[in-house]
Amino acid sequence: MKKTLFLLLLTTLATASAEQRVYVTDKAELSMRTGQSLEYKILRVLTSGTPLEVLEENAETGYSLVRTTSGTEGWVLSRYLQTQPIAEQRLAEVEKELADLKAAQGQLKEGKASLISENSQINKQLRQTTEENQRLTQELDRIRRASSNVLAIDEQNRSLKDDVRRLEGELQLMQQENSILKDHTARDWFMVGAGVVLLGMFIGLIIPKISWRKKSSWGSL
Repeated sequence: MKKTLFLLLLTTLATASAEQRVYVTDKAELSMRTGQSLEYKILRVLTSGTPLEVLEENAETGYSLVRTTSGTEGWVLSRYLQTQPIAEQRLAEVEKELADLKAAQGQLKEGKASLISENSQINKQLRQTTEENQRLTQELDRIRRASSNVLAIDEQNRSLKDDVRRLEGELQLMQQENSILKDHTARDWFMVGAGVVLLGMFIGLIIPKISWRKKSSWGSL
């Protein structure tokens, strides 16, 4: 009993206080005991790769106090512990990581395909936008040309209106001159007519006298 207490006290003084995660080596099955020798009772048998938490470590006895994930505590031989998971577990982890990478690669491929599809849609929309822009540019040029033609037509209309006003003024002047000319012509014809009438009256007065004188002259012969 005293020997056991001495060993426990020595173990307590020699162990480290820091806890450490270790794994049962992949070369053996490890017995977890109640004490630090083969004389102690086996609590359970740990299979290779079992994760353990180191609570204490005794370099003299070669035993470590560990705790399983389920909470069971006991002593195991330290030489059967390692800080890295066993190769089988590491292989499983690598395979899992590889599977995750393949899944991520598949997602990347899907994302790439989606991006290619979106890029195709964007290029299609860009072409449509470019064509629409060209159409609008042509329409704008046509409108500008039409606007220039309208301005030219307006200028021509203004010029024609000025010509019409000028011609109307000349027509009015010609009408006035024609009216004056008609008045002059009518007056001239009136004067001529009056002259003819007067001349006729004069002749009508003179001719009878001339005829009488001739008769008188012939009677005297």
